[in-house]
Amino acid sequence: MYNFDEIIDRCHTNALNTDGFRSYIFKADDSMIFPYKDEEFIRMWVADMEFATPDVIINGIKKRLDKRILGYTRVYEDSYYQAFVNWCKRRYDWSFSKKDLVMSNGIIPALFELVDYICKDDEKVLFLTPSYAYFQYAADHSAKQAVYSDLINEEGFYRINFDDLEQKASDPKTTLLILCNPHNPSGRIWTQEELNKLAEIIQKYNLWVISDEIHCDLLRTGRKHIPLGKIMPDYERLITAMAPSKTFNMAGLMISNIIIRSETLKQIWLNRHYNFDNPLSIAAAQAAYEEGENWLIALQAYLDKNFEFVGEYLKQHLPKAKYQISEATYLGWIDLSAYFNPEEDLSMFFAHQAGVLLEGGNMFVRNSDGFIRLNLACPRSIVEEGMKRICEAVNNK
Repeated sequence: MYNFDEIIDRCHTNALNTDGFRSYIFKADDSMIFPYKDEEFIRMWVADMEFATPDVIINGIKKRLDKRILGYTRVYEDSYYQAFVNWCKRRYDWSFSKKDLVMSNGIIPALFELVDYICKDDEKVLFLTPSYAYFQYAADHSAKQAVYSDLINEEGFYRINFDDLEQKASDPKTTLLILCNPHNPSGRIWTQEELNKLAEIIQKYNLWVISDEIHCDLLRTGRKHIPLGKIMPDYERLITAMAPSKTFNMAGLMISNIIIRSETLKQIWLNRHYNFDNPLSIAAAQAAYEEGENWLIALQAYLDKNFEFVGEYLKQHLPKAKYQISEATYLGWIDLSAYFNPEEDLSMFFAHQAGVLLEGGNMFVRNSDGFIRLNLACPRSIVEEGMKRICEAVNNK
C-alpha cells in the first residue's frame, strides 16, 4: 500500500541532507572535495527520512491552499488540539489541558528559549550522555553550564546511573533537567520503573524538566512509550515537547507542540515568543494526527526489517561491532571502537573511504567515542549498499 522502496532524488531542493552536508558535518564550504561525487554518496546522517511524506499530509496542505490566503496564523481552532490530544490518548493513554499547549517552529528553538527563560545566569542544565548535541548548544547559547550524567553501556544496552544523576541533581545550582524520551542516540525507551526513579529525583530536588519526546511515535512494533507527564501528572515544573516532524517526515514544515503546565512560565513564553505559525504546517500536522496512523504502522514494520538487516550484516561482516536493535527512533547506534582509535574522525573516514555520510560519536557530546549513528529510514536498497560500503571500508583499513 505504501512504497517505502521508492528512491526520491532530493538534490537541488535546498535539502540539508543533500545540499548542506559539508557545512553541517564538516564545518566546511563547497570547496571541500571527496573521492566521491555528491550524487554518489549514500546518505545515512541527518534525522529526516528518505521516504515520501504521507499523502494524507500532502492532501491536507492542498486543502489549506485552496483557501488561497496565507496570512498571519495561529492555532485558534479547537480541531487542532482535539486531533493532537486524541492521538496522545489513543497511543499513550495520556492527555493534557488545551490551555497548556503552545506552539513552536521546532523543538530545538523551544529548547533555546526555555533554557533562557528557566535558568538564572549561574544555574546549570543537566542531561544524560551521550546526548543530542543541541541540548549542549541550548545551554551554551544562554551561557549556562552543562552537567553530564553518563549512561552505563552494557554491550550496547544503556542504563541510567541513578546514583550519579542524583548526585549531580542535588547541586542547588542545577535547576533544569533536559530528558530525551525515547533517548537519542541510543534508542532506549525508558521504562515505567526508570521514569518513576527519575520522577523521584526531579521532585526531591524541585527540578524543572523538559521532556523531549520527539521520537515517541517511532517505536519498534509492539513497544510502548510512556510520557513523563503520565508519570508526573501534577508536577507543575514539567514541559513536554512533541512534534509530528520526525514521525511523518515533515521537519521542514517547522511545527512542534510544547506543553507548559506552569502558568508563570507559559506567560513568559507568550510574552516573549514570536507567536505565529505557518498555516500550511498547522494543516499538515492536523492531517497527520487525524489520518496518518495507518502509514505509521506500515513504516514501523518496514523499519523493523531495516534494523534486523543491519544486525545480521554486522554479525557476518564486522563481528567485533556492538549493536542492539534500537527500541525506538529510526537511528542505529553502532559501537565500532574495536576497529578505530578513540580520536579518529569517523564521519570523515566513512565519507572518504566509503562514500557514506553518517554522524560519528563525536557529534553526541561525550561518552560516545568509537560510535556511529546511522539513519535507517531509507529504502532497503540504500541501507544494503550503505552497510556494504561501511563494512568494506573498515575491513580494508
